[in-house]
Amino acid sequence: MKTNNEIDQSSAVRAMIIDMDGVLWRGPEPIGDLAVVFNTIKHKGLRAILATNNPTLTVDQYLDKLHDFGVTLNPEQVITSAIATAQYLTDRFPQGGPVYVIGEEGVRHALAEQDFFPSEDTALAVIVSLDRDLTYEKLLRATLLIRSGVPFIVTNPDNTLPIPGGFAPGAGSIAAAIQTATDKEPVVIGKPQPELYRIALDRMGVTPGETIVVGDRLETDIAGGQTLGCITGVVLSGVATLDSVKSWKQAPDYIEPDLESLVEKL
Repeated sequence: MKTNNEIDQSSAVRAMIIDMDGVLWRGPEPIGDLAVVFNTIKHKGLRAILATNNPTLTVDQYLDKLHDFGVTLNPEQVITSAIATAQYLTDRFPQGGPVYVIGEEGVRHALAEQDFFPSEDTALAVIVSLDRDLTYEKLLRATLLIRSGVPFIVTNPDNTLPIPGGFAPGAGSIAAAIQTATDKEPVVIGKPQPELYRIALDRMGVTPGETIVVGDRLETDIAGGQTLGCITGVVLSGVATLDSVKSWKQAPDYIEPDLESLVEKL
């Protein structure tokens, strides 16, 4: 769907920051022919970085998944909320140290690269993320640590994760349970907070005004891009619906059924 600014905005775009879940795939299933999409991006001379709130996989695992779909990227083109969380911790605890983690391999790997290691007893922070092996004992330990004064950090606020056939609970749902148990507001790192986008802009050497943020969630992908002054494009292949887009406080610059359709307009 064209917007009033589409022609003007397309001439300004030099780079793309692209979400993954709901944009590139739903669970194990790709959305469209991703090899064709990324070849078109390359043909148009656009720089691209994938920036996801989903921290469950490592960068290498995301690259392998993309490769299975016919897309070859380099590690610098993938940023996760786990990487941004590790950077946040490094800025505050440059020496590294023990942390309590509710999360999966992607979070643990990103933290380990910055010299943070899991601990059940003492912790500089409690890191909460999507964890498909979540147990009551994990919730209990996190609650006790946070109530003792340990900082409460959430990798991303997504309440759900798009999967084939519907939506699964996300990191935000787990964080909500802990917030209820502790009466503590967490520090949230992922989109719509700007850290992921700032890392991406810095890596590509571009400004917000020449970068389009593409995502399927208005409250995270699009809100974060709009706050930074980026061009924004919402795709209807994930969470957002046309009705929700129409009622959004600030219309995205592009509204398209999927990434392939959006890239063709740039």
